[in-house]
Amino acid sequence: MTLACFVAGTDTGVGKTFVACALLRALARRHARVAGMKPVAAGAIATARGPDSEDAIALRAASTVNVPRDLDNPVLLADALSPHLSAARAGRTIDLDHIVRCQRALARECDALVVEGAGGFLVPLSPSLTGADLAKAMGLPIVLVVGLRLGCLNHALLTAEAIASRGLTLAGWVANRIDPAMDAADDNVSFLCERLDAPLLADVAHGAADVAFAWPPSWT
Repeated sequence: MTLACFVAGTDTGVGKTFVACALLRALARRHARVAGMKPVAAGAIATARGPDSEDAIALRAASTVNVPRDLDNPVLLADALSPHLSAARAGRTIDLDHIVRCQRALARECDALVVEGAGGFLVPLSPSLTGADLAKAMGLPIVLVVGLRLGCLNHALLTAEAIASRGLTLAGWVANRIDPAMDAADDNVSFLCERLDAPLLADVAHGAADVAFAWPPSWT
C-alpha cells in the first residue's frame, strides 16, 4: 500500500513546497520509490520543455521516480492568480475527478506519495470548488504547514477546523518561521501545540536548508 499525505497550508507563501520536498527526501531514506504531486499550479514559467510549474519542478527534483508531467501536475495554469481566476482566464474548468484519477495512477508508481495543495486550504478552484474539496476527494491525511507570522494562530485554528469538518485527518503540522522578526514566535508555537489535535512534526528555523522531522509521522 502506498503511503501518501496531502500538504496543506494556512496561506499562500508559507513554505508548502519546501516542506513537501523535505518530506520526499525523508521518505526516500526509507522507501525506494517516492514521488511528489502538484495537482493544481497557477503561474507557469518558460522552460526548454515548455511551460512548467516551479513547484512541480522542485517536487520532481526531490522524487526518486520519473513520471509523466500530466500525472504529477495535471492542471497547469498560466497566470499566478487564485486558481479559479487563472482557470477562468484560460477558459478551463478544473476537474476533480480527473485529478483524483491522476493521483491514484501516480500512487501505483511509487511507495510513498506527497501531494502539495495550492495556496491555502480553502483556495477557490472554481466558483463552487475549493482546495478543501480536492483534499476531501483524495481522502489523504493532512500535513499542515503553518507560516509563523502575525495572524498565524487564527489561520491555523480555522484551517484545522476546516480539515476536521470534512472528516479528514490532521496527521501533523509544521511550524515554519517565515518571519524572522516575528515577536513571541516561541509562544505562538507553544499555543498551537496545546490547541491543535495533532503532533508538531517539525519547527523550521528561518532560512533553514532542510527540515528535521519528528519521525515517524502518524500517517506512515
